[in-house]
Amino acid sequence: MIDVLVTGLAGSIFGLALAAPPGPMNAVIAEESVVGGFRAGVTAGLGAMVADATFFVLSVLGVVAIVQEATLLQGTMVGIGGVLMLYFAIDAVRELDRTFTTFDEDATTGAGHSGDRPDARGFRRAFVLALTNPYQIIFWLTVGVGLLTPGTVDVLSQTPYVGGHLEGLLVVRTGKPTLLVGFFAGIGVWIVGFPATLVTAGRRVDRFAPAVAVLSAVFLAGFGVFFLYDALSTVGLVG
Repeated sequence: MIDVLVTGLAGSIFGLALAAPPGPMNAVIAEESVVGGFRAGVTAGLGAMVADATFFVLSVLGVVAIVQEATLLQGTMVGIGGVLMLYFAIDAVRELDRTFTTFDEDATTGAGHSGDRPDARGFRRAFVLALTNPYQIIFWLTVGVGLLTPGTVDVLSQTPYVGGHLEGLLVVRTGKPTLLVGFFAGIGVWIVGFPATLVTAGRRVDRFAPAVAVLSAVFLAGFGVFFLYDALSTVGLVG
């Protein structure tokens, strides 16, 4: 029983470590949270989480393995992702005026200051953006699928940006479904806790929501430009 709990906890830490660092997904979740409220932010997070689950299933079935070897397809996907990020960045700028309205007291229930905004919108944005991210696919083809294969995984070394400094701190045995369940539970904690934190802060700090919206737009634009450059490099159009 203790072993199961430890494995599940390690999986949760793994999920949190991958979900928490700044990136295009969190930029979308943040923008949806401050513009549409708690429920909109969580729904956007669910879009990214469902995409991860989809990639996992397809990776196990071997359906998406072709992406890892097809350079042109990979470059095209990166390019589409870059264009989508730039589009979402522009959309975030257009909606900045909404963030200058104070959140209602019931924002944490999803009925924030812009309750007219469809929650499904954030889900679609995050889901489609995740589906065009070949790096996410490659993760599931390598580390992700390996979670069900007997062996070990260096959990914290997979953390974006700082993984190299965390190598060896948390190594767990793979091959147990509990690890995968914990992994998605960790992601679930993040996609609920992150929007809740943003909404709560937005109700207490003046101009917090506009600042988050601006940062989200900047992040999306920056990653969009990077993805477009990477796409051109992948297909050999730039050095």
